[in-house]
Amino acid sequence: MKKNPVIPFGIIAALGIVAMIILSGVGVNQMDEAGKGEKGDSTEQQAEGGGETTDAKPEDIFQNTCASCHGADLAGTGAAPSLQTVGSKYSASEIEEIINDGTDGGMPGGLVEPEEATKISEWLAEKK
Repeated sequence: MKKNPVIPFGIIAALGIVAMIILSGVGVNQMDEAGKGEKGDSTEQQAEGGGETTDAKPEDIFQNTCASCHGADLAGTGAAPSLQTVGSKYSASEIEEIINDGTDGGMPGGLVEPEEATKISEWLAEKK
């Protein structure tokens, strides 16, 4: 008697489909749990409108938003000036205005939320 060569492939395909369904269900449950953990663990106040927390350190905000142009060490690049001594040239409010409004020289405004701009400007004002 000859064996049907299609049967082993059918079994493998059926097992693959069952495995995909199980893994998808596990992934959805993990995603739901991760979302609940983020919402429940935060004790900081949430920003108005966006719902994101504003508990990030100014250094982290700078690294994520500004370092690509101004350099990770504030030394500047060809695209943007050094910020290592910006506090001796501008006050915190002037720096905040530049961050929010941008400059004619090429820096765009509004790259960060106003609360984050305040944190960054206060941090940069200390760089003298």
